Amino acid sequence: MRYLLAAFLAFFALVAAPVSAQPPRYLISAQPMTDTPPGTQAWRVQYWTTGGNGQRLAVTGIVAAPMETISPRPRRVIAWTHGAWGVAEKCAPSLSPNFFEYSAGMNAVRSGYVVVAPDYIGLASPTMHPFLVGPDTANAVLDAVRAAREIPGAAAGSNFAVWGESQGGHAALWTAISARSYAPDLTLVATAAAAPPTDLGANLREGSDKNARALLLSFALHSWSTLYGFSLDPIANRTNQGIINRLAQNNCVEFHKKPKLRTILGILTVARATKGKDIEKIEPFGAFERANSVDPARVPGPLLIAQSSKDTIVAPAVTRKFAKAACRRGTPTRWIDMTGDHGTSAKDSAQETIGWITARFDGNPPPNDCRRI
Repeated sequence: MRYLLAAFLAFFALVAAPVSAQPPRYLISAQPMTDTPPGTQAWRVQYWTTGGNGQRLAVTGIVAAPMETISPRPRRVIAWTHGAWGVAEKCAPSLSPNFFEYSAGMNAVRSGYVVVAPDYIGLASPTMHPFLVGPDTANAVLDAVRAAREIPGAAAGSNFAVWGESQGGHAALWTAISARSYAPDLTLVATAAAAPPTDLGANLREGSDKNARALLLSFALHSWSTLYGFSLDPIANRTNQGIINRLAQNNCVEFHKKPKLRTILGILTVARATKGKDIEKIEPFGAFERANSVDPARVPGPLLIAQSSKDTIVAPAVTRKFAKAACRRGTPTRWIDMTGDHGTSAKDSAQETIGWITARFDGNPPPNDCRRI
């Protein structure tokens, strides 16, 4: 009799084992963090993803979950996709002591979510960061969600939403495009994007803050020329090419800090050097911008977009045009109008966004603002 009981217990343990008890396929390491907000446990993670040319890459991020007994049911997951922190290895959000303060998506932990925050490829890892390169970034986001499921204490489920800000809004939309084909083992429930670059040519051309535009253009040009060998000769002379590259190599976005004098001078030089030049009309940059812009016809719903009418970096008109195109495709779209700064887009819309995501997990019909966009 005891052998039958032992066999039954062994069988029950096998079928009841959570995903985290399986051998890791994506997770390399998960180091517990000590300085976390109240009620939050978190891990610095390293995991495997796939680059655009098929190479396997070790990348990093942070996974956070409620500080409580492991849930008997898999927890709901939000993939938080961060805005531009820079393109240099040192600019990774997970390396910053201000990570939790400047990562609006972490607010969702208080609502019971596991929040997965990838650094993307090339931040905190020795590979050039593919800035605004949609498929590569989507891979890193989806594999981060997979890796989080292999952390026993997180108890992350396979159903997830993706929510991003600025560069991360672009990442969120591309993650939605790629999810079904790249990660069929995961189920995307909802997509939220705050101030997302969508039409890259229009975004790099129409942002009203010319200095911010010059810095972001330096990030893009340095990234793309390094990764793909695109020549900068049609854009700037050799001296100014050096300034573009040094700006990208040496500068991370520092919140609430004034840039150094040499950074200001470099930005002004790049702004002058690229004045009147439409990168979209300079090949191969134009074709690359178009390939990595977001096609609204490919983004599945339900969709939430938050955009400030006073945004000086992501032109509100470009975002609204994208939302209207998504509506014409029949995508249920929630539109949140704001009036704050670009850098607080996700923070300003966080409460409404988390509530909207929760309603999608609960199976409630998505609201549709298409008539008023």
